[in-house]
Amino acid sequence: MINWLKAEWNNLASKYCEDQEVIDRFWQELFKAYTGKNRCYHNASHIYNMLIQAEAIKSKIADFDALCFAIWYHDIVYRSTKNNNEEQSAVFAINCLKSFAINKKRLEFISDLIVSTKKHEVLCFQNRDNAYLLDLDLLILGSDWGTYKVYCLNIRKEYRMYPSFIYNKGRKKVLTHFLERESLFFSKHFRSQFEIKARENIKKELHLL
Repeated sequence: MINWLKAEWNNLASKYCEDQEVIDRFWQELFKAYTGKNRCYHNASHIYNMLIQAEAIKSKIADFDALCFAIWYHDIVYRSTKNNNEEQSAVFAINCLKSFAINKKRLEFISDLIVSTKKHEVLCFQNRDNAYLLDLDLLILGSDWGTYKVYCLNIRKEYRMYPSFIYNKGRKKVLTHFLERESLFFSKHFRSQFEIKARENIKKELHLL
């Protein structure tokens, strides 16, 4: 998986940068972030799964490379004790990508895509890319129950510093917010496949908390 991710990063980055040392340095930063010991769910596997699923819907994406850059960087800053990870991830991404041959408007689009994952609300309406990014980020919710349980355990590990009575309260708030939405998924493509199962899984998890 890691070799595949490195190759994918090189293929993407080399379109916008001719300096292999820079491309390699950014890869090392991504690798270090997503393989950190505290990354139990928001890790390289999460990025891998999002990129694989994104490739499957490539024809539906208006700016596929921008979407991929957003996937790569949306969780690069992830501290479970902080509430500004998405904003910091966006800043990190732009500080890196401004050295690439990417214009300012496109950089702003990538930044907005990343920030949109904070509340999982669409911020960019010029196309459907933001909707697809948010859906890709939440596909785990619609997985089979066995996979979902592992996801729950890994999320809990990332918040291991909190006692259960605090964690459970916060987790219930997040899950209840999702259930109260008209739809968990913004795109018809993913909604038709995962909406029902995702709601079943969330209700099961709430029952266990």
